[in-house]
Amino acid sequence: MEKEKLEELLRNKLLEFDYELVSLTISYSKDDMLVSLVIDRVAPIDMEAISEVSMKVSEYFDEIDPFDRAYTLDISSLGAEKPLKIQDLSKYLSSYIHVHLINPIAGENIYEGDLVDVKEDTITLSYRIKTRTKLVDIAKANISKIRLAIKF
Repeated sequence: MEKEKLEELLRNKLLEFDYELVSLTISYSKDDMLVSLVIDRVAPIDMEAISEVSMKVSEYFDEIDPFDRAYTLDISSLGAEKPLKIQDLSKYLSSYIHVHLINPIAGENIYEGDLVDVKEDTITLSYRIKTRTKLVDIAKANISKIRLAIKF
């Protein structure tokens, strides 16, 4: 089966379980074939979720039989600090995020805090400086990079 066709089928199948297919890689060695999927969803992905998706994808592959040889299936996620898409930020309200700015605000290029509001052109972040909580409004156009962050 062509990779593009398999990608389309997998993308649709994973949507049934509320996952997004980020990438599909098929690599070959002398005797082995490795099928690697990177998946994503808004909710955190733990090992139990990876195991569940792996089982469902394996069953689906048994159904559609896309390969003419044995393969190893490898499924992973984007990780705990995955990059975010500006257009999807409203899905991550209340999440702890790391924002790198193009132009500094109050002398700072990097902010980490809880995403408290998402508007058409701006986001509002609640962050802490020592014992004080502050809010900062950031123009979406001023965001260079944005990702989830781990709160310590």
